[in-house]
Amino acid sequence: MEAAAAHYTPPMRFTMVGSGAVGGYYGAKLARAGHDVTFIARGTHLDAIRRDGLSVKSSLGDFIVRARAESDPAEAPAADVVILAVKAYSNDTALGLVERGVRGNAVALTLQNGIDSVNELAAAVDRRQVLGGSTYIAAAVASPGVIEQTGTHRRIVFGEVFGDTQSVSARVRAIHDAFASADIESEPVADAHVPIWEKFCHLVPFAAFTGAARLPIGPLWADPAIRQRFVDAVDEVESVARAEGIDVPRGMAARVADYIDNIPGPTRSSLLIDLQQGKPIEVEALLGAVCRRAAGHNVHVPILSALYAVLKPHAAGAPSVARLSA
Repeated sequence: MEAAAAHYTPPMRFTMVGSGAVGGYYGAKLARAGHDVTFIARGTHLDAIRRDGLSVKSSLGDFIVRARAESDPAEAPAADVVILAVKAYSNDTALGLVERGVRGNAVALTLQNGIDSVNELAAAVDRRQVLGGSTYIAAAVASPGVIEQTGTHRRIVFGEVFGDTQSVSARVRAIHDAFASADIESEPVADAHVPIWEKFCHLVPFAAFTGAARLPIGPLWADPAIRQRFVDAVDEVESVARAEGIDVPRGMAARVADYIDNIPGPTRSSLLIDLQQGKPIEVEALLGAVCRRAAGHNVHVPILSALYAVLKPHAAGAPSVARLSA
């Protein structure tokens, strides 16, 4: 009885702003574990979740959850945690949804790619309510109401970003317990800036090179000249991180190289996947952000600046003939 009580995690109430690959997967895991989850979605995806539930297909086991789904967080019960999990290019509308969902003592946790998300979120809600995090997962919306996970990664590293970042806060620990109860690989940290920038150091070059080449990582990494430029680009991001005062681990290039050595050659960045589908891409949240920060510190990032110029025309999706000739 005592052992059971020691591992009991009281249900928490979550609102998932963004119920696609990331928000849909983690929200489904939380709902399956008994937490009260509201999915914020739209269109056919919203209709499918309301009608059939949200289905997860995974090598860890397939399952379906039936949970509340809304188009507006104002229609959902007050949450303990509002999770922002849309692509950064959707923030013009998504941040307003988070603002309507954060009520009372709720906290807002961003799992978005990039380094600007926490500040953008803090402009929408009280910065004291903002947490930052990074996630490592390979998943996609296979069809409306269906999330397909490839691989088994389901890791979230998160913590405080404003105020006291000297130790893991009580609210971060409480959310970690909820994540852990849902079989999410959760790592609570005192200061989320470091893991956010760690991911940024590998994600920016990975997205930039695969996107610019329109190729998965395998053939790029197999070419010694391209591989060296990739490693140099990791160094560029690390230099910007240090100029920002972020103490990322030394030797990020070697860590990233070891990671890429061990991923399948056909692996594509999400930016490349979106690019190939003619969708908007996170070029501003990734390459644009590092180039702007670099300019502010007079740090030279020639490789990433060039790749930013190549990809920037596709920020809003496939350029039309009319836009190109305007």
